[in-house]
Amino acid sequence: MSHQSPLLQWIETVSTMLPKLSRPQAKVLAYWSFGMVRARSCGITLVCAALGLQVDSSEQSLLQRLREWCYGAEDKKGKKRRDLDVSTCFGPLLQWILAWWPADEPRLALALDATTLKKRFTVLVISVVYRGCAIPVAWKVVGAEQKGAWEPHWMKLLKQLADRVPEHWTVIVMSDRGLYAPWLYAKIVLLGWQPFMRSNKQGNFRPQGEAKFRSLATAAPRVGSAWCGKVDCFSGETCRLQCTLLARWDEGYEEVWLIVTNLEPEQASAVWYGMRSWIEGGFKDTKRGGWGWHQTKWSIPSGLSVCG
Repeated sequence: MSHQSPLLQWIETVSTMLPKLSRPQAKVLAYWSFGMVRARSCGITLVCAALGLQVDSSEQSLLQRLREWCYGAEDKKGKKRRDLDVSTCFGPLLQWILAWWPADEPRLALALDATTLKKRFTVLVISVVYRGCAIPVAWKVVGAEQKGAWEPHWMKLLKQLADRVPEHWTVIVMSDRGLYAPWLYAKIVLLGWQPFMRSNKQGNFRPQGEAKFRSLATAAPRVGSAWCGKVDCFSGETCRLQCTLLARWDEGYEEVWLIVTNLEPEQASAVWYGMRSWIEGGFKDTKRGGWGWHQTKWSIPSGLSVCG
């Protein structure tokens, strides 16, 4: 019986920390996550094999339970089956992480990015980045060639996390150049958080007190240069942004980092943006570098949203 204790304890932990899940849902999620760690893979066959004697069930029955956990209610066997709305777990998952946070570090860094799974899916992800790691806390899976804007998805994901972080905390929200948009910057500010968003160098900026705009490319024009200050960024009337601009071009990088934020110049450093790369390391861990997520057999986004 003793060899079952870690799994039983994990079932209780999952059920407690993700209260929106029913007891059966929490139990199978615990099976999945426990088995993935043991198998070092997210493949269902390997997960079942890793669980082995841990579960009092035949291999075929266990395989079916794990498989059906990812199905919609209409595709499950039985009369009392229901859908799993994975988004109800996003806020509690972030709270779970923060429960382990050092009490004297009321600071949090979130990274937004998108990754693809072959040519089938695009996954929009918000991750907590910490000490070289990235922990996904909210995500949306869409078809890789699906038409439509990503704005509603990002807005909803941010909203689902907004009330889970204490108000007195400093939260920086990082994104790469491809995700910068005025509406996203404004949404992050509205939540009481601090955007930390990289911009392209094709635009213009005007330091406060100056009359003329100049190219963003001139803020830190060469390797080893840096600049920061309050600016009007982007010269177009419809997209103009009053913000702090952090510019830095370090040796070993192909081009300058240009970061826009609502923090004061003396409160921020462009080097913080290096944390954003940890989400890319997280994607590698879930795909070719570890769990083999890119080998999923799912062909519709809804199923993969649950599995994720």
